Amino acid sequence: MNKNILTKKQVVIILFMLIAVSFRLFPHLPNFTPITAIALFGGLYFSNKKMAYLVPVFIMGLSDVFLGFHLISLFVYSAFLLISFIGTKTKKPNIFTILMGSLSFFIVTNFGVWLIGYPKTWTGIIECYTLALPFFRNSILGDFFYSGIMMFGYKFVEKKYLNLA
Repeated sequence: MNKNILTKKQVVIILFMLIAVSFRLFPHLPNFTPITAIALFGGLYFSNKKMAYLVPVFIMGLSDVFLGFHLISLFVYSAFLLISFIGTKTKKPNIFTILMGSLSFFIVTNFGVWLIGYPKTWTGIIECYTLALPFFRNSILGDFFYSGIMMFGYKFVEKKYLNLA
């Protein structure tokens, strides 16, 4: 009996993620990246829960080999796992799900920035989150852009070529 390691659906999901993560390697606006979209996409479309978490993290790790790991990476990956969790629980791509992913990433990663580089006071945390707001705008725009492309693109491929819809 020949059992495929990956289904066609899983291969297509991984390919979409690999293409998306490659955009991190090109010049872009600050925080206008596919990070949230990749985590959310994995959570939404992988039926295998292990793959929903491990594949996006592995793919992010591949791009970070080229971009570098930093002290903040722990918080970025934690936010990434939280966004995958949101995807696995909602199972329905929509505006609210994308906003929850954006907000989760903003809260978790900037908490890390505060811990690493700001005074541990109320003033310090307020300053940290306030200074991060311009980056949050770009994050939301990138999250909607990349999530839209990935989700609509996947639905198109699924209906046209995978006959799974």
